[in-house]
Amino acid sequence: MLSDRQITSRRLLLVAAGMSLLGAAAGCRSPWSGGEGGAEAGVDESALPAVPAGPDGAPGAVPAAQSGVPSAAAPGAASPSAPPSGAPSATASSSATAPGVVPVHKVLSEAESKPVYELDAARRVVALTIDDGPDPRYTPTVLALLQQYGIRATFFLVGENAVEHPALVREIADRGHHIANHTWTHPDLRHLSDTQARDELERTSDLLHRTTGRLPTWFRAPGGDWSPVSLKVAADLGMRNMGWSVDPRDWARPGTSVITERILKDVRPGSIVLNHDGGGDRSQTVAALKAYLPVLIDSGYFFTAPPN
Repeated sequence: MLSDRQITSRRLLLVAAGMSLLGAAAGCRSPWSGGEGGAEAGVDESALPAVPAGPDGAPGAVPAAQSGVPSAAAPGAASPSAPPSGAPSATASSSATAPGVVPVHKVLSEAESKPVYELDAARRVVALTIDDGPDPRYTPTVLALLQQYGIRATFFLVGENAVEHPALVREIADRGHHIANHTWTHPDLRHLSDTQARDELERTSDLLHRTTGRLPTWFRAPGGDWSPVSLKVAADLGMRNMGWSVDPRDWARPGTSVITERILKDVRPGSIVLNHDGGGDRSQTVAALKAYLPVLIDSGYFFTAPPN
């Protein structure tokens, strides 16, 4: 039978062992555990926008799998059966939207509030951006293509589409892509009042936060038509503004070959490429993605997406 001293000593040993386990667990942080400012797996921080970077608002490059074949040796590459490394789980997303949690918007400098149209041209990187979704007809195919090549992209989502397809919004986020704000109804912001513009942006950010557990930190004006009012509202909501430098006008459906040729002709290191997966028939865009992504990869380009 154990004495009182032996029992006390054993309890102290158990407490010490438990503290050691807690300390070890605290040191095993996910690359996403830093929240909006956390580092991502495979991020090349030398490929940032050519504007002053905020605490967590600058894109980092994620190399694509070479020759179109995902490989464990290629940072950022994803197998067709698993999301990219560092992709947030559905459990993490749902826990971030607990009732009573008030989102905190980051404070932007004046330089950070200006639209970004290209990345650092010193690196052979491309930012692929997808607008106007989600769309149940085309977004799943786009997601499958990006996963095949281990590419992270930025999806600028329209609120009225996102509210109709919340599961698709969560799938985009859970596959490691970045969720961004593209207004609620896709209006021309130049003709909206402060109240109207704020409603368009704020409703969309709130919905995306409730759906994915993440506040969007990037905004794109429909048509690239920013206004002083929309720039101010975006800054108030902690969102930087992303434009583009390569526009194949895929929304006009000029033909798959035309879309492909325009992108391959105009893309260069630091390009931000505009494509669409919503707003109409996007079958030509999907076909063009299948054609030009492997060409860019074989040409040695890396793909980047900003942290969300």
